Amino acid sequence: MLTKLRWGVLSTAGIGLKHVIPAMQQSQLTTIAAIASRDLAKARQAAAKHGIPKAYGSYEELLADPEIDAIYNPLPNHLHVPWTIKAAEAGKHVLCEKPLSLTTAEAETLIAVRARTGVKIGEAFMIECHPQWKRVRELLREGRIGQLRSITGVYSYNNTNPADIRNHLESGGGGLLDIGCYLIHASRLAFAAEPTRVVASIERDPQMQIDRLTSAILEFPTGRSIFTCSTQMLPTQRLVLVGTEGRIDLEIPFNALPDRPARLLIDSTGDLRSSGVTVETFPICDQYTLQGDAFTKAILEDTEVPVPIEDSIKNMAVIEAVFRSGSSGQWVSL
Repeated sequence: MLTKLRWGVLSTAGIGLKHVIPAMQQSQLTTIAAIASRDLAKARQAAAKHGIPKAYGSYEELLADPEIDAIYNPLPNHLHVPWTIKAAEAGKHVLCEKPLSLTTAEAETLIAVRARTGVKIGEAFMIECHPQWKRVRELLREGRIGQLRSITGVYSYNNTNPADIRNHLESGGGGLLDIGCYLIHASRLAFAAEPTRVVASIERDPQMQIDRLTSAILEFPTGRSIFTCSTQMLPTQRLVLVGTEGRIDLEIPFNALPDRPARLLIDSTGDLRSSGVTVETFPICDQYTLQGDAFTKAILEDTEVPVPIEDSIKNMAVIEAVFRSGSSGQWVSL
């Protein structure tokens, strides 16, 4: 009887080695059984460091392994869909890093692939699985802050290295696809709706041409989300949700730390001295472990994955609209 789902990892990408693999190895439901790189030496080095039984010198070899049930795909953005398709056609379920695709049209091709192969395909927005986000949605449904009217957010890091794949335009680099996608996903999650139109201002790096500073307004049926993302600023992240009767402040909305509790600040008075602020604290957890568990349960129980292709298509539609508005300087309707 299968006790743990056997996962294979496509590539030795940093997010996998630093975050996802160690986290999933802590799960009672998953085991990292193999890792592949186009450089066998790199695969063997990663396997030895992380205690992974098998190392392959090509992605094709990993996909051909009959003892692998599911694939984690952290490849560069432009390779997400092509290798997700290859994995699905090899009969493997696929958890793919965000953004799932570079365009809505590309993401839509995965609908037919999923139907044809019968595997699960999902996007790795790990925040969906963190208890603080489950609580935020619960508070919003309960009307704790009245009607949600405004979201303001920022997400940034500082990376000017032209050799970094995140700074390669042709590979899907740039701030909006890398981290702006979180701000958009979180806004859609909180409003539980899709924006009707967007407007944006985008500044590109003069040499690398990737978007290095993007600010946007997303207009929803009942309010607005305003955000800034940047690849060349002080590393920062924050999200504030304001309603007609209160406010929710997420201290670390996206990269909640795995070694200390996460906190929500909830204000019900608007007193600038913070007399009405209550703090909710969540036990230490690793959202990458929880993400692996949730995706694995969806496979074992044949239920929906946390972030299905359909949701990814909607998120990408907003991203595309922000890019179009950044180019035209005009509001873009969805």
